[in-house]
Amino acid sequence: MRIESRYNGPTGSGNGGWSAGLFATAAGPGPVEVTLRRPPPLDTELTLVDGEVRDPAGDLVAEVRPTDAVDAVVPPVDAATAAEAATRYPGFAAHPYPGCFVCGPDRTDGLRIFPGRLPDGRTAAPFRAPEQVDDATVWAALDCTGGWTVLAPERPYLLGRIAAVVAARPAPGDDCVVTGALIGVDGRKALVHTSLYGPDGTLLGAARATWIAR
Repeated sequence: MRIESRYNGPTGSGNGGWSAGLFATAAGPGPVEVTLRRPPPLDTELTLVDGEVRDPAGDLVAEVRPTDAVDAVVPPVDAATAAEAATRYPGFAAHPYPGCFVCGPDRTDGLRIFPGRLPDGRTAAPFRAPEQVDDATVWAALDCTGGWTVLAPERPYLLGRIAAVVAARPAPGDDCVVTGALIGVDGRKALVHTSLYGPDGTLLGAARATWIAR
């Protein structure tokens, strides 16, 4: 496995959702939970053996374990509501990782998912599926919208653990909606849920994740 440099999150490391989706795909069918043990390195050959992702030096990058069904559905909103929420995206004013492949405003070649807050505290954003879509794309889309339920420029978090289910992939060019919800905070840990919906409102994927304050 190799995380290409364009799929970065924070500078110099892989986007958590994309990386976890890559590892989950390599692990095979069935729901899995991916725990990131350190920032995933870019442009590095990684191996998955017995549920452990390691770099060429043998250092542990992530653990992939079977998990129960992911019951983490966040209710949808319509496209207009998601687009209006995105105008309030905090990352436009200040962003801890402005070059993030998923939600970085500096990236013209990224997924450009800009989650804004809804009146009930959830986040939502429109998402146009890129020309090439695989399961890692869906995992990536399910990543940052949950994170922005707690992320703030003065309060950076990083993805620590995520479990996701991909019910279906969007077609290239599909206009989708992503929603996120904060479930709870325990010290430095925040539990969030995220869901991805297709143009007709069909649930395409859902995730539960733990984000860790830096």
